[in-house]
Amino acid sequence: MNAREERGRRASLRGWGGVGAMAAGCALALASVLLLPLTQSAGDPDDGPPAGAGRVAAGSQARADACADPEKQTLAPSGADGPTIDAIKARQGAKRKLIVGVDQNSYRWGYRNPNTQGAELEGFDIDLAHRIAADILGDRDAVQFRAIPTNQRIPAIEDGRVDMVVRTMTIACDRLSDVAFSAPYFKTGQQVLAPKSSSITGYDDSLADRRICTATGSTAYTKLSEDKQNGRLPSSTDISVTVPNQLDCLVQLQLGAVDAVVTDGALAASQAAQDPTVELKGAAFTTEYYGVAMKKDADDLVRRVNRVLVDYRADGWQRSYDEWLSATLGKDAAPSRPPAPEYLRTS
Repeated sequence: MNAREERGRRASLRGWGGVGAMAAGCALALASVLLLPLTQSAGDPDDGPPAGAGRVAAGSQARADACADPEKQTLAPSGADGPTIDAIKARQGAKRKLIVGVDQNSYRWGYRNPNTQGAELEGFDIDLAHRIAADILGDRDAVQFRAIPTNQRIPAIEDGRVDMVVRTMTIACDRLSDVAFSAPYFKTGQQVLAPKSSSITGYDDSLADRRICTATGSTAYTKLSEDKQNGRLPSSTDISVTVPNQLDCLVQLQLGAVDAVVTDGALAASQAAQDPTVELKGAAFTTEYYGVAMKKDADDLVRRVNRVLVDYRADGWQRSYDEWLSATLGKDAAPSRPPAPEYLRTS
């Protein structure tokens, strides 16, 4: 049976898990629709823009065309306040919060736990955001979360809707001309997620004649597009299916609309935990690092976050990993630990 016939068979069953899988897919899709209005707004128009909005860049970030080791293109840590942090601290009353762009649908990273009062946001990224707020404002709960889709992470920073994004965001050369990154806080790599019953074996020739889903603006799509152009990916692989939010790819997979998903292995493992009929296929085929993204000219904020990360790696990172990620990525956190930070950006 070829790939297209296999897709037709799955579609006729309403997804490769029959009625049960279809129900799971619909439930996830419905959950996403119901959850998004809770926080995915531009915020109170009276809030005013977050600190740093509209200022002329005071420093220069390494340009994408001259980038090497993007995870090292960041500023040295410092606990000193500056104009960006001063503006955050100057917010009054209930608005005195750090405004952080996050995900609310990525299981164990940033998701709303329906078993908590108010369906609180929880996960590895959420823990880090609380830690940064505690350092800057002295209160871990002094943070306003704004849910943003994958393809809106950079625009949300540039437009001043958020002070920073903590949302499984890969530090990448082509992003350094738009935003500034902290040092890495997590190591991962791109992997293939597909049904357990699929003949796909990984990022290889088994993807020929298959439809692959990625998130718009993701490093996964960039990698697939480049590899298809240079022949490292079969020319018959269809990479045209892109979605605003990465979790939407899982729904597409459940509905039989695509044959596989390519995304960060750390996210894919969480999605496999949500749906036992899918699994990771093959090893990671890239090495990537998550960083906290901020406005390019927010030098003092970048330095402060890097100082927080120094402390967090020593006290906090492992606890958060154990709580949220060990069940999906394994008890050994070593493969996910970021490297010792280097700070090559000087201005």
